[in-house]
Amino acid sequence: MLALRCLLLSLMLLINSVQSWRACTDLLPLDLLDRALIRPGQAPPPQVQMVQSKGSRGLRLAGAAATALSFSASQIFTNCDFFPAEFSLVATIKIQRLKKRSEYLFSVLEETSDSLVLGLRVSERRLHLLVSGPGSGARSRVSFKDVALDDNRWHTLVLAVSGHYATLTVDCGLPLELKQVQSFPSALSTRGSRIFIGSRRRLRGRFSGLIRQLVLLPGSDATSRLCPTSDPRLTELSVPRVLKATPIQTDQDPEFPYEAEAHVTLGTRPLCSEPERGQLWFNAQSRGLFICDGGRWRTLLHHQERLDYVEDHQDLYTSSETFDVEVFSIPSEGLFLAAANRDSRPGSGLYKWSNGSFVLYQNISTQEARAWKHFTIDGKAFLVVANSQEAEPELSVIFRWNQRRRRFLRHQTLETHSALDWESFSIHNSSFLVVANHRRDSNHNIQSVIYRWNPHSQLFEVNQTLSTSGAYDWEFFSVEPYHFLAVANTFDGKTTAISSTVYIWLSGRFQIFQSIPTLGATDWEAFQIHGRFFLAVANSQRVRERGPSLYSINSTLYELNTLTHSFIRFQDILTHSAVDWEFFTVGEEKFLIVANSHDGSSYSLNSVIYRWQGYEGFVPAHSLPTVGCRDWEHFSTEEGSFLVYSSATSRLSKVLKLRTF
Repeated sequence: MLALRCLLLSLMLLINSVQSWRACTDLLPLDLLDRALIRPGQAPPPQVQMVQSKGSRGLRLAGAAATALSFSASQIFTNCDFFPAEFSLVATIKIQRLKKRSEYLFSVLEETSDSLVLGLRVSERRLHLLVSGPGSGARSRVSFKDVALDDNRWHTLVLAVSGHYATLTVDCGLPLELKQVQSFPSALSTRGSRIFIGSRRRLRGRFSGLIRQLVLLPGSDATSRLCPTSDPRLTELSVPRVLKATPIQTDQDPEFPYEAEAHVTLGTRPLCSEPERGQLWFNAQSRGLFICDGGRWRTLLHHQERLDYVEDHQDLYTSSETFDVEVFSIPSEGLFLAAANRDSRPGSGLYKWSNGSFVLYQNISTQEARAWKHFTIDGKAFLVVANSQEAEPELSVIFRWNQRRRRFLRHQTLETHSALDWESFSIHNSSFLVVANHRRDSNHNIQSVIYRWNPHSQLFEVNQTLSTSGAYDWEFFSVEPYHFLAVANTFDGKTTAISSTVYIWLSGRFQIFQSIPTLGATDWEAFQIHGRFFLAVANSQRVRERGPSLYSINSTLYELNTLTHSFIRFQDILTHSAVDWEFFTVGEEKFLIVANSHDGSSYSLNSVIYRWQGYEGFVPAHSLPTVGCRDWEHFSTEEGSFLVYSSATSRLSKVLKLRTF
């Protein structure tokens, strides 16, 4: 009987203890930045400045007193004096390069001794979480390396901590997980502590960048609340009202001093390079406002033009038939066009835009060139050519712009096999090239190769190989936070009715995402319209075992379905041995132009411009007479917008001007 009473007493005590237990704080997002800004009955913190940068507002804290942005930990830990054992921290920041410096995003300090209880610190390409240990003066640190937060761009990071594990997710990308030697303290005392935003109560180590949000979420990982999103760099869990509201009202003063990181230039087109990124240029003649993206001026506000008609602008005679043209800009040098010419002598021509037309600038040695690709690495300009001449070994060449000689010089050779295309792209600050190897002797089922740039050797090295069948074209595109690579497979040795493959970047390599049936695919074009993602394939011909080949067949547009996570057929368009699609815009209008090259009897065909008309899809707008059309490129200069096409059957390529109203 006595044992029974003891058991009942124990159960009652256990029930009472469970009923009385409460978390130290609400399990809701705690906006630390907003709480530090709210000062009931007091003026806003001194010298805190609101800054608009790259379209978003943040707070600059470097001018504030070290103690200005702080509050007692007891304001948020209302039920007990312990920091959550499981939590996530969400921060949106923008900071310039930190050279041998480290700065605090926030810290928890004992008010009497100034000892660090908890701190989040950022340094050059690293993020550190510092936690006081159980012993006197003991401290543990978790450091995430190779985290490029200090690149003067907005980034949103989520740091989730649970037991022995700490996980960092930046811009909804792939999570980085570290296992700690010691588990995060289950009872980290915050009694008598104070939370500081942007410092640890000292002048040294104060945060010098912009901060837009700083949120503590007790008990769970905030990543699932934020990702995926259309804007991962600025995804929001809780942003202070003052950073969302209109900063300056006409009937009242702003709560904080306000500025925008912008410098407006008037007159003729100024230089646009990396130092001018984010600067503005107002063109009074065209009534347009433009912003520099580090390489070219992009339209912010402009008198909305509409395409009226297309007119002949320049006859561009090349040294031989031209399979491809690549239009690109080099800062401080101008606009260039590289032509991939068939004949090895004198090679391929590089043309420069001068006084409203292209003039020959440099001859570059090539061997039956089929395509050019321009790309930049660390501000340095490169050109890579796809050589297809049968030789042993077959070599394609990377050329590098020499600033002193103002010419492209040979930089590296890579072995290829009847190469038809190169694509360049960047993932996680690494630069890549992929080649479309078409065939080796008579075998079309071979490996195409992805190369990765080695910043130490300054050379490209083999990174991955992918099986392809008569590869003709590669197209890289991103649907944040995912990266894709699509290959146009043309022929497997028997038929052109084969699948082309879309790959997705996962775990540091490309893996198959989807196979799409195509007919002699020669080109993929990826583009976006009002948040919808499309892929257009150019189908060139249907080769049958018996009977003649068919050249007048459908090319197809596919749209990414976010529910099925696949590209589904959107629209079929009748084309005639299509070999290229080019997407471009004029004002608010969206267009696709196809390169029709052959209908089975003639190479003199009309290539067609299609206009986007919403529910109707793309509809024909203009028919342009072409001869052996192989490639289209759209470009813009101070003189207006242009199209250029290359001819694979004659030396004459043409530049056309888009007339607008």
